[in-house]
Amino acid sequence: MPEWKDYSKEQLLKLKAEYRRKYEEYRSLGLNLDMSRGKPSPDLLDLSNGLLAGLDTYTAEDGADIRNYGVLTGIPECRRLFSDLLDIPAEQIIIGNNASLELMNNVFSRLCLFGAQGHTPWSKLDKVKFLCPSPGYDRHFAISEAYGAEMQIIPMTENGPDMDVVEELVKRDGSVKGIWCNPLYSNPQGIVYSDETVGRLAAMETKAKDFRIFWDNAYGVHHIYEEHKIADILRLAEKAGNGDRVYYFFSTSKITFPGGGISMMAASEANIAEQKKHISVQTIGYDKINQMRTVKFFKSAEGIREHMVKLGALIRPKFDLVMDTLDREFGGTGLLKWIRPKGGYFISVDTLEGCAKEVVAAAKAAGAKLTSAGLTFPYGKDPMDSNIRIAPTYPAPDELRSAMNLLCVCIKLVSADKLLKEK
Repeated sequence: MPEWKDYSKEQLLKLKAEYRRKYEEYRSLGLNLDMSRGKPSPDLLDLSNGLLAGLDTYTAEDGADIRNYGVLTGIPECRRLFSDLLDIPAEQIIIGNNASLELMNNVFSRLCLFGAQGHTPWSKLDKVKFLCPSPGYDRHFAISEAYGAEMQIIPMTENGPDMDVVEELVKRDGSVKGIWCNPLYSNPQGIVYSDETVGRLAAMETKAKDFRIFWDNAYGVHHIYEEHKIADILRLAEKAGNGDRVYYFFSTSKITFPGGGISMMAASEANIAEQKKHISVQTIGYDKINQMRTVKFFKSAEGIREHMVKLGALIRPKFDLVMDTLDREFGGTGLLKWIRPKGGYFISVDTLEGCAKEVVAAAKAAGAKLTSAGLTFPYGKDPMDSNIRIAPTYPAPDELRSAMNLLCVCIKLVSADKLLKEK
C-alpha cells in the first residue's frame, strides 16, 4: 500500500470526496463528544468513593487534632505514606491541598518574589528564561508565562528532553533559570525519561547557580501496561553536589478525586525549610482532614499500588481502542505519526505539517472537542502545527470509538486537501 503522498492527483481527489462525504455524515448526527482534557470518568472516580466515609479518629499519630490549626508540612502518617510510595525521606516532604499545580505555582512565584537560598529574586532580573520540553503540559507553560519567564522549546526524544540542547543552553546562559520535567509517562507522549537523562539533569553544569528543576511526577504510579521506574533525581542531584536543584511534585488528583485529592512536594532539607517559612505566611495549615482520609483509605503504599491496578484495568481498554484505531487507519499511510505510550493519561499524534489546527477545528464542527492544537507548546504555538493530544479517559467506550472514528475522517480529509495543494 503506497503512502498517500505518492498518490496521483486523481486518486487524492477521489479520497477527498470520499472523506468529505463521511465527514458530512458525522456532522449530521449532532454528536457531542469531549476528549479535550484528561479527566477521570465516573467509573474511575467510583473506585475512590470510600474516601467519602466518615473518620473514626481526629487525632494524628503525633497527637495533633486534625480539625484544628497547625502542622504546616502535613500529618506524619501522610508524609510517611508518600515516603514509602516514592522512596523519599519523610522529612523532605510537604503535603498540600488537592493540586500539585498550586504547589508549583507557589514555588515559582516565591522564586520570583524572594529568590532561592539568598540568590536574587527572579523578578528583579532583566530576563528569566525557562526550558520547556515540548510537546508538554500546557499548565506548566502557563505558569512560566504568567510570571514573565521567556520560554524556550526543547525537543523531546524517546528518552526525554534532548539533553545535548539542554546542557548547551544552561552552561552558557545564566538567564536560563529552570526546566519543566514530566519524567514518567510524560504529558502528552507517554515517554519515560531514561536513567542517563535523569543523571545528566541532576549533574549538568549550569551558569545560573539558582537553576531549578520542576520535577512533576504526575503519573508516577499510572502504569497502564507494565511498571516503569525512573532514576531518583533527588539522590542523584545531592550526590552531584546539586541537592537544592530539584523541586519534586506529586498528587493523587488522577488517583482519587481531582477536586478532593492531596498534593505533595519534596526537596532538599534546605529547600523544605525555605518553603515552610513562606508557607507559614500563606496558611496555618493545609487540609489535614483530607490527609487523614487518604491515609485511612489506602492504609499503605501497597494499598495505593493495588488501587492503581484497578484503575489501570479500566483505562487500558480505552488506550487499546485508540491505539488499535490508529494502527488500522493510518498504518502505512504516512499521514500520521504517534508514540505508543507506556502509561500515563494521554496519547500524542502528529499530523502532516500545517494540519493540526484545521483537524481540531473540523472535529469540533462535527461534534468532537479535542485539546486545542498548539496547546502542548509554549504560548500555544506549535511551530509545525502538527501535534494533537488525545485524552481518552473521560468518554464512555462507545463515545470514545465514535470520537476516534470522526478524528480519523478529519485527519484524512485535511491531509488529502494538503497533499492536493502540493501537487
